[in-house]
Amino acid sequence: MFVRSLALRDFRSWEHVELDLAPGRTVFVGPNGYGKTNLVEALWYCATLGSHRVATDAPLIRAGAERAVISTIVVNEGRELAVDIEVAAGRANKARLNRSPVRSTREVLGAVRAVLFAPEDLALVRGDPGERRRYLDELATVRRPRIAAIRADYEKVLKQRTALLKSAAGARFRGDSSVLDTLEVWDGHLAAHGAELMAARIALTNLLAPEVEKAYQLLAPASRPAAISYRSSVLEGGDTGEDVESLQAALLAGLARRRDVELERGVCLVGPHRDDLELRLGDQPAKGFASHGESWSMALALRLASYELLRTEGSEPVLILDDVFAELDNARRRALAGVAADAEQVLITAAVGEDIPTDWDATRIGIALRDDEGGRMSVLVS
Repeated sequence: MFVRSLALRDFRSWEHVELDLAPGRTVFVGPNGYGKTNLVEALWYCATLGSHRVATDAPLIRAGAERAVISTIVVNEGRELAVDIEVAAGRANKARLNRSPVRSTREVLGAVRAVLFAPEDLALVRGDPGERRRYLDELATVRRPRIAAIRADYEKVLKQRTALLKSAAGARFRGDSSVLDTLEVWDGHLAAHGAELMAARIALTNLLAPEVEKAYQLLAPASRPAAISYRSSVLEGGDTGEDVESLQAALLAGLARRRDVELERGVCLVGPHRDDLELRLGDQPAKGFASHGESWSMALALRLASYELLRTEGSEPVLILDDVFAELDNARRRALAGVAADAEQVLITAAVGEDIPTDWDATRIGIALRDDEGGRMSVLVS
């Protein structure tokens, strides 16, 4: 798979830009703050319906505009597919496939398959569990777009159940049992949707584990071996089973055990929103024990493992490297360049051309400011 064209209107800093792209390596070069990352962020949004930099859509819309539009054409095994996404402020987003409107933006998931590595990925190792859960969920959605609906259903149930827990304390004090009866109903909904989400995450973790080990060994051959595992508060003894019914039963049991504490605190303490992807180097957790170089290698190994998994399961994903060569030492640069050498399409951002391997045959697109009163950005192809 490769991206043939990308057009943006009122996305981030870009009022309007159109790019023709090709297979192979393309490097966007320009000073920091000129909009290089905004270009690849737009492609990542097409692949995941989310940004790798912010949690909400509002910052994606250029200041003063009401909506942003991302339009791209991808080529997969000789067939073209056009994807258009309209990101709106304060209302539902819209999308089109091959210029035809779709009922839900989730229907475009799977049209663009991509793997992105960016400086923000250091949070996969050093950040809180939410960063690692998002990594799993985004990759699971790229592999199986239906996971997006499972995630959405679970988030709705979690929100409703949390609101009910907050109101249950007063009802319990008054002796009103109806709220508690309602809570049991929501327990069932949370366990049902949560079990599906957990099963998808566990299955993905089991597939990723050997790929992460191999990728980390490639990047840091002298370091301790890397390993990953899925950690949940409702699973015991390192259980990594993917059976949905067993996971549902485990969630229901966990909810029953923590019922009194949940009612006391007014928060939902059981479910996949409390789980984590455990990263280890040797016998120690990576978080808190990995050096700076080891942390970068682990983060990059997670992304390279994603890439290897996707390319073995279907169309090869677009590999996006957002300003990462400047963050890596020479050994890690060479290892990453070796992986990227065989990719069908690689899109790279760099502040200076010297950050890119000298032996790469790559198309360079320079980002510069047009000399006009508005200071608008334009693309210079070099």
